[in-house]
Amino acid sequence: MIPLLDLEAQYRAVQEPLEEAVLAVLRSGAYVLGPQVAAFERDFAAHCGTAEAVSVSTGTAALHLGLIAAGVRPGDEVITVGMTFVATVAAILYAGAKPVLVDVDPQTYTMDPAAFAAAITPRTRAVVPVHLHGRLADMAAIGSIAERHGITVVEDAAQAHGAERGGQRAGAFGTVGCFSFYPGKNLGACGEGGAITTSDPDIARTLRSLRDWGQEGRYNHVRPGFNYRLDTVQAAALAVKLRYLDGWTDGRRRAAARYDALLTQAGLKAPKAGGRDHVYHVYAVRVPDRDAVRARMQEAGVATGIHYPKAVHHQPAYADRVRLGTPCPVSEALAGEWLSLPLFPEITERQIATVVAALTDSLGDGYAEAV
Repeated sequence: MIPLLDLEAQYRAVQEPLEEAVLAVLRSGAYVLGPQVAAFERDFAAHCGTAEAVSVSTGTAALHLGLIAAGVRPGDEVITVGMTFVATVAAILYAGAKPVLVDVDPQTYTMDPAAFAAAITPRTRAVVPVHLHGRLADMAAIGSIAERHGITVVEDAAQAHGAERGGQRAGAFGTVGCFSFYPGKNLGACGEGGAITTSDPDIARTLRSLRDWGQEGRYNHVRPGFNYRLDTVQAAALAVKLRYLDGWTDGRRRAAARYDALLTQAGLKAPKAGGRDHVYHVYAVRVPDRDAVRARMQEAGVATGIHYPKAVHHQPAYADRVRLGTPCPVSEALAGEWLSLPLFPEITERQIATVVAALTDSLGDGYAEAV
């Protein structure tokens, strides 16, 4: 079976330095906010091109605290996309704000800037563009609109570690950038983790207080806060993996380019090509009768995924807690058609060829332009 993601292969590549770093923490006894946490934060900020990075316990915590530190308050509206993981919307609700959902661009599948502009109201406080599947949103257009209206930009960069445009990386475009280190992410912990990047020292100081019960100094609680600290074991593991991230990203891009070429040779339509602005956390194609295609590929020995099978406003837990700022036909169509193909840095050309052959066979005759 060709897996959707192969974390065992990644582990084998980093096993010795990873185990050494984790054992050093275990032997030290400094398990919470140990020195490895601060060291990883410095390294990750440098990688993203920001002055600061503040680590937290999860990507959701990063979004939650990022919104609060950016000034979002109960009663505000925050605009984001309907095609995203539910954590984007959940974090807005955690901050007491109203999520306003807009559609994605039909070519890039990231926030449509025109839809963002159309959804702005006097209550709009922030916008959360999502770098979906690892592709940067149109940050120039979104940032320009936000600046004209006095709206804060909070990047959901959970899938986009290292994506860059014009020499600027994900997490450095907005007032804050929010990352997840869930194990399957391009930079994944050995458990849960997240981080917020910013170049505003006041925001960084507030974030460090918020993640640790609102403290500024031991037992000096200056604001209501949360227990959102990243544990030292995860920081040590992430510091090791960060050294490999650029190489892993190159591997993902090579694999995506091979998929593009083979899909085109097979008479199928490849996704819109990405350059350095895409780090291919997910490589998704659009297919008709997705469930049947997916089942046939499973029988052929190829695992697939769906990112994501429902737009957020169609999720039962959130349908009545969000407002549509624009109709979302693209997001809704994608939810029924998207199929994620196996992609990880260690995937071989033979495996990619097997995946494309299984996809072509599963589509059957008459679907030459199906993807």
